[in-house]
Amino acid sequence: MKRYAYYPGCSLETMAASYHISAVETAAKLDVAFEEIEDWNCCGATAYSAIDELLAQTLCSRNLAIAEQAGLNVVAPCSACFKNLYFANEHLKADPDLAEHMNFALEADDLHYRGSVSVQHLMHVFVNDVGLEAIKRQVTHPLTGLKVAAYYGCQLIRPRRHDGGGEEGPRFFEDLMTAIGATPVRFGYTLRCCGASLIATNRKVALGMLRDLLRDAKLAGAEVIATACPLCQYNLECYQGDVNREFGTDISIPVVYFTQLMGAAMGIRPKSLGFGRELIPAEPVLACVARKPAAAKTSLGSKVGKP
Repeated sequence: MKRYAYYPGCSLETMAASYHISAVETAAKLDVAFEEIEDWNCCGATAYSAIDELLAQTLCSRNLAIAEQAGLNVVAPCSACFKNLYFANEHLKADPDLAEHMNFALEADDLHYRGSVSVQHLMHVFVNDVGLEAIKRQVTHPLTGLKVAAYYGCQLIRPRRHDGGGEEGPRFFEDLMTAIGATPVRFGYTLRCCGASLIATNRKVALGMLRDLLRDAKLAGAEVIATACPLCQYNLECYQGDVNREFGTDISIPVVYFTQLMGAAMGIRPKSLGFGRELIPAEPVLACVARKPAAAKTSLGSKVGKP
């Protein structure tokens, strides 16, 4: 069994509860164990690093130090949390002076960080550590015929990372969707920002960004958008009505977490994956799940490329 220090972040305990429960349920199917970081604290989100970068990295280093004490590498489901933790970790390893400042601050909690921990996004753990072939072996209800727009967002692969994870033309999300029997569509806005917190400061611009993204997914033939970020999921789902009122469009498309789709394909009960909590019902997904496993299984024969 693969074990990781699990960093849920603030969103997965509130608005992204469906992401949390589906992540845990799906991981268990794949023989992956999460141990939640004890007494974890907020990563600083996006805003804090723009206000005080040193303190923001101190927040992240505290979580890393606690994980290091447990002897576990860190996995973060939230893309923003992953980005912050990953780069704080890299900066600490590369800058001895920064590490000294961080460890001085950590002394208040009787902590010290040596830099032995790695940080991965949850999707990286599934695709790279577990592997697509192992995932395919757990599929009992392949999502055959379900057209999915795999939406990376702007933080999962940017900025460019030394491990090659910041490539401009990634395919690992699409490969993951293929592994569970779904059909990823050619989606031009897969790496574009959803508007993030811009909705609070420039509403019309943010709604325009959402319109373009949602419209492109619909034009590509997507029946559902899959995401790996709580803020992306929230913006893309909750503001569809506002987009329609602002621009006279008629867009309605469910937005779910990739872990929910994985869990559904593995035969986990929809309720246990958080289905039913969404504002726009995920009927296309549930229709796939309702099929008899024996009938659907025969169509999962396509090969899956490596990420």
